[in-house]
Amino acid sequence: MIYIHIPFCKQKCSYCNFHFSTSLNFKDEMIRAMKTEIALRKNELQNKNLKSLYFGGGTPSILSVDEIHSLIDEVLQYFNFENDIEITLEANPDDLDKKFLKQLAGTPVNRLSIGTQSFFEEDLKLMNRAHNASEAESSIKRAQDFGFENLSIDLIYGSPTSNLEIWKENLNRTIALEVPHISSYALTVEPKTALENWISKGKVKSPKEEEQNREFYYLSDFLKDNGFEHYEVSNFAKPGFYSRHNSAYWKYQEYLGIGPSAHSYNGFDVRSWNIANNQQYIKKLNDKLLAKEEEILSQEDQFNEMIMIGLRTIWGVDITSLKNKFSDKVLEHFQSEIKTKIEEGILIVENDHLKIPEKHWFMADGIASDLFLV
Repeated sequence: MIYIHIPFCKQKCSYCNFHFSTSLNFKDEMIRAMKTEIALRKNELQNKNLKSLYFGGGTPSILSVDEIHSLIDEVLQYFNFENDIEITLEANPDDLDKKFLKQLAGTPVNRLSIGTQSFFEEDLKLMNRAHNASEAESSIKRAQDFGFENLSIDLIYGSPTSNLEIWKENLNRTIALEVPHISSYALTVEPKTALENWISKGKVKSPKEEEQNREFYYLSDFLKDNGFEHYEVSNFAKPGFYSRHNSAYWKYQEYLGIGPSAHSYNGFDVRSWNIANNQQYIKKLNDKLLAKEEEILSQEDQFNEMIMIGLRTIWGVDITSLKNKFSDKVLEHFQSEIKTKIEEGILIVENDHLKIPEKHWFMADGIASDLFLV
């Protein structure tokens, strides 16, 4: 599978620390550089038949449909698409007007991931989103009108501008819109963001973990009652609508990342990442040089990643895979660390897979880190 990072946004959300630029001055040069990178890295993926192509960012919908299509065509020069390939475009509600959607419906893009975040104005203002509450809802309806049934929306809970009643209404509106996939995250305060600055100056209250905990479990129960499957800590889907792309990440499959700051993984022991600087990225690719660094993952790194990722999912960690992959010393550590947690009911083993019971999923990352090799 291939991920393409589009490093441009109209404006910076208050909570975001992803790599992007609000200047479009070098957009054409960036697209040319990405096409060059695709060509230079055409032999890195063992499987040339792609099941997933994902445009993330940043804001991919800031590109024109012709630009999006041209990147798809470039990928097709070197890779084959499976008949049922999932091609996802992340999009902001304010970009999804009738003209854009009509043109996009004529491309191979067949899944939209819409950055809704909330249907309430106060939440959106705090987050410094480019869209308003009305656009949050109307963009989803328009996308459906143009034939995009495979939709995912992002929702953020635990904002200081929200509460449980507002959160319930956000979810009620989502259900009414018949969206088949939801990615939902607690508002987190990342370093060097506007949100962190506002909180440090007392302009905004800090999110409260106990409220986020309560809203998370309401989210899980409510969506399951409405036919969704909770298949990863932050992801919910109707049957048949799991994100194929993200599921591949969570199952440790190989992927190729194109664009500044994008990561790649060979499915075994090599991870690489492109430099998070637009100008340097463009300059390197203009010279037909890759703008990436890489590392060989140690046994400890591989073990910790399998534990961290696996325990966040409905599938859990495949114990047989661990036994086949790691040394006796690593396995002794693993068995020793999980023993007490199994006795406490924090971990369970089902069909030779280690899992966290769903009632403890809000603390999944902390539970996983207790098992890490250090």
